[in-house]
Formats: sequence, C-alpha cells, structure tokens
Amino acid sequence: MVLKTTPPGNDVILYDGHCRICSGAAREFQRMLGGRGTQLRSFRDEGVLEAFPGISAERCENAMQLVQADGRVLEGAEAIVRALGRHPLGRLLYVYYVPGLRQLSDVLYRVLARYRFKIAGRACSDAGCAVHFK
Repeated sequence: MVLKTTPPGNDVILYDGHCRICSGAAREFQRMLGGRGTQLRSFRDEGVLEAFPGISAERCENAMQLVQADGRVLEGAEAIVRALGRHPLGRLLYVYYVPGLRQLSDVLYRVLARYRFKIAGRACSDAGCAVHFK
C-alpha cells in the first residue's frame, strides 16, 4: 500500500524534533541537500501533521517520513535513501535496493528508531517528553 497525502509541491522530511539523533540527522540532511528543494520539519511542531492528512503521529514516532512533492510518502531507511539520492554522493545509497541489504537496513533502522531516546537522550525539556522513556 502506498500512502499518499496532500502534495506539498516539494519534498518534505518529517523528523522527530525531540530526538537528538533525528535532529542531528536533519541538520546533516540540510547541509548535504542545501537548496535542493527539500524542507525539513519536526512533526512535533504545531500544525505540521495537520498539513499532511493520513500521516499520523504514531507513524512519525516509528520512522522518519519523506513526503514527496507529489504527495507519495516513504518512511524509514528508504526515506533516507530517497531524500539523499539527489546529492551526488547520496546516489551510493541506492545499494539499499540490493536484495538482503534492504531488509538488513530496515531492521537496523527500526531498532535505532525504537531505542533512540535510550541511546542519545531527548532534546526537549518539557514534561511531555517523559513519554519517550516508557
């Protein structure tokens, strides 16, 4: 099943702004992609998810989301590959599609995503962040 949402007209990466790993990755994506038309937004910011019907907070909790310009949504390791694929060195990431590597990459991504707060802590200070350590 291909998830689709409101086409934003340019690629948008939805990441977890309360996660130090995710925020660091977003800064690195910004540096690598520069002005290549990809916008980075924390799904936790007010109004962000409302702009993309069909993408739930739960999906975003589990994996980074790449909303492509046409509204198609990719997530997790594949979202990283596609987002960075526009960068000259990013094309090397397409080895992700080699049978076996994709499955391994997806498993590693899910493990990192699940334990990201235990690995690197949180990048927020409000009481609402306590939910990350359940």
